[in-house]
Amino acid sequence: MDDALHRLGLRDETELAFAEHRASGLRLARVAAQHRGGYVLLSSAAMIDPTKEPTVIELRADLSGRLRRAVAIDAAAGPAVGDWVAAEIHGEERPSATTHVVLPRSSKLSRRAAGRDAVEQLVAANVDTVFLVCALDQPHNIRRIERLLTIALESGAAAAIVLTKADLCADPGLARADLTPLCERAHVPLHVISSVDGRGLEELDIYTSVPRTSALIGASGVGKSTLINRWLGSDRQAVNAVRDDGKGRHTTTHRELLVLPQGGLVIDTPGMRELGLWRSEEGLLGAFADVAALAETCRFRDCSHAQEPGCGIQGAVAAGTVEPERAASFIKLQQEQAGLDRARDGQARVRARQADRRSPRAMNRAVRKD
Repeated sequence: MDDALHRLGLRDETELAFAEHRASGLRLARVAAQHRGGYVLLSSAAMIDPTKEPTVIELRADLSGRLRRAVAIDAAAGPAVGDWVAAEIHGEERPSATTHVVLPRSSKLSRRAAGRDAVEQLVAANVDTVFLVCALDQPHNIRRIERLLTIALESGAAAAIVLTKADLCADPGLARADLTPLCERAHVPLHVISSVDGRGLEELDIYTSVPRTSALIGASGVGKSTLINRWLGSDRQAVNAVRDDGKGRHTTTHRELLVLPQGGLVIDTPGMRELGLWRSEEGLLGAFADVAALAETCRFRDCSHAQEPGCGIQGAVAAGTVEPERAASFIKLQQEQAGLDRARDGQARVRARQADRRSPRAMNRAVRKD
């Protein structure tokens, strides 16, 4: 395996998937950033010239015509930050690239895009661990963390909760105690850290000292960029002060894959105040395993967990074995997923009717009617 590509997190399964494209002259690269003007890819110098040392290089890239047409139909068909792609590389002095194929993903972190339509927005791909970042200088919201955890686990990656700014909290142990039951139920680790005094940062070495990819998600101002600067050993990521109302200012403006000097890779993401579910069946089972198991005991298969007799969830709430707030959070997310499924099905039917009207057979039928 090329040392530079291994440094970028290349795995055997991706290398095998790329094998069929190598013969056509395409080269393997990983998406580091996406801008309006195109993409930034990371690859190996040996991909361009086999006589060169396998060092990581950066390439400006655009999409092939075929891939661009696919993206026009479905934005999720295009490359996301973290994706491995097969690309054609042009030139030697200042090489650029054209991306032809997005290789199969080991994980996919998605959310529902803003707007009325049910559209998938890819946040990152091929992530090993998703860090759910919250700051201890503000009251934490367990319901929001449950939502983040559902989205993270649905991606196919592992998840970890990171509480930052421990130096600004009088008693970080209270927050740890509050979140420990959630972490134990979902089997995810919890880390309390400070990027200022270094507290707890050694716990994250297991993620950042090997060529594996982590992604940070959370609201603006929770300390994602500060943490990344600490890992990088430089102030590469801009950091702004938190507003007077306690809300963070957006500092990261686009997603970017960064190669850390200690061996790992990290994807920084802009602060997200709202994270809509996309597909969450597996994520709900992971984040709410206890409540989901109770739902299986309901008397009626289509139980809404509201007023129906024999509801396993409401029975547990009444018995005091499940917190009402946690049960309500599960039901809310489940209903949101059901609404999204209906919206996607409706859009699919509309697209099918439009395609049918455009088909030659439909046109012939119209001619015969005339």
